[in-house]
Amino acid sequence: MAFVDFFGRTHDDLRLSITDRCNLRCAYCMPEEPVWYPHGAILTFEEIARVARVAIAFGVGKLRVTGGEPLVRRDVTTLIGSLAALPGLTDLSLTTNGVLLEPLAEGLARAGLRRVNVSLDTLDRDRFARMSGRDRLPEVLRGLAAAASAGLGPIKINAVLLRGDNEEEAVDLVRFGRDHGYEVRFIEFMPLENDRSWDLGRVVSGAAVLRSIAAVWPVVPDHAGDRHAPASRFLFEDGKGAVGFINSVTAPFCGACTRIRLTSDGKFRVCLYDDNESDLRVALRGGASDAAIAGLMRDAVARKGRGGALDILESKTAIPVSRTMHQIGG
Repeated sequence: MAFVDFFGRTHDDLRLSITDRCNLRCAYCMPEEPVWYPHGAILTFEEIARVARVAIAFGVGKLRVTGGEPLVRRDVTTLIGSLAALPGLTDLSLTTNGVLLEPLAEGLARAGLRRVNVSLDTLDRDRFARMSGRDRLPEVLRGLAAAASAGLGPIKINAVLLRGDNEEEAVDLVRFGRDHGYEVRFIEFMPLENDRSWDLGRVVSGAAVLRSIAAVWPVVPDHAGDRHAPASRFLFEDGKGAVGFINSVTAPFCGACTRIRLTSDGKFRVCLYDDNESDLRVALRGGASDAAIAGLMRDAVARKGRGGALDILESKTAIPVSRTMHQIGG
């Protein structure tokens, strides 16, 4: 049994958003003053673990815990432990902004978390405060070090470059990653920000970033990488790590997409840009069987379109969606 769509894509990667709340205010992700979902609307740990268990029975092997910022959720290590214990799970990871990672890294590792991705767009403290709305760069850097000490690797840094803000930092971020053993991945600015002001002109293409990096450190394509992974990966010729590019605007990977998403309020989404959600929370709290929940997920995947990013590429304009990134989950 598997979650297969009309185009023959088998979905084995489930993103679990466990909260819409965040301790930063990155403009490309959320409003400065967001309205949070009420507490009762957020899925419990037991409900999240149940959805994950049902999904694993249908071939999902990879779970990624996201937010908002997942580490603001109280007792998050308890959830990680529950997920790590699920039979059939092959990979458990977490995406975080790193602010709370230092005190939690050891506990997360003991609970069964395997690796982390840390969002970091700049190494300049003033620019970090301006872009994220909070002066928290020192905590993020200490969190990265703590994650490395706890064995939560390979550690990947997710960086969004915005023209007019931080596009000149690509080489500095890669140098930082090479020096510390972190793999930097550059993610193109997607139209899921807070005020619908997305402009293609602010997108720094992955191809342009690759050229700037290769001029300093020659690279070769990683042909042995996962063909379903969202990042195009390149190895440094000197053997010192790799760099990745998620070119979701200029070169969408929809044709190989295997990701599905559960929002923190229990909605099942098959694409970042597809608002045709299935309400699993109602099913979970209404006494639905595992088979019924699986049926909702299977039907949603079956009707998945070719991919909203392809429409953006062709139209050069944003697709209106009902949620911002922090409400969907990375």
